[in-house]
Amino acid sequence: MGLVVSHAWELGDYPISVRRQELDPDYDKNSRFKQHPYSASIIKWNISGSGNTKEEALSDLVTWFATRKAALAEEGKPLPRPGTKVPIEFASQERVDVHPELTQDFIERVLGFKWAFISDESSLWDFHEDQTNELLVAKIRSVYGVSVDDVESARIWEILDRIAESQESD
Repeated sequence: MGLVVSHAWELGDYPISVRRQELDPDYDKNSRFKQHPYSASIIKWNISGSGNTKEEALSDLVTWFATRKAALAEEGKPLPRPGTKVPIEFASQERVDVHPELTQDFIERVLGFKWAFISDESSLWDFHEDQTNELLVAKIRSVYGVSVDDVESARIWEILDRIAESQESD
């Protein structure tokens, strides 16, 4: 019988890299996503934070680490041992893939991108930095004539289902 050891790893147990990054002078200053001169990341993980100072980047990393740690705990999965490579895991796209043409149209006309990775876990919150989803909800209403204010999760697959149902009944 093997010995099972459970570790309560904390952020300080992991190797961290903090670096100053060059800002792109051609970056759209009006973009919903901001450029930051500092980045902090856990080495061999896909978790990072950013900020205008090293301290802000580390603080952002603390937040993302806590979010990931809580998600793993909720899934009943342990934190990876410090120093080990953590592969990228993509969420399912099963529900989003039900409406491939609508998904692409939504990405272009509502989100304003030529392409984006949308999974079943993606929500409107992933595509802006505003305090509410109000602007995107209004844009959905304008583009598709559908109200989605009551979709509390703001999950894109639920919104796509609502739009598709509306289009089928027309």
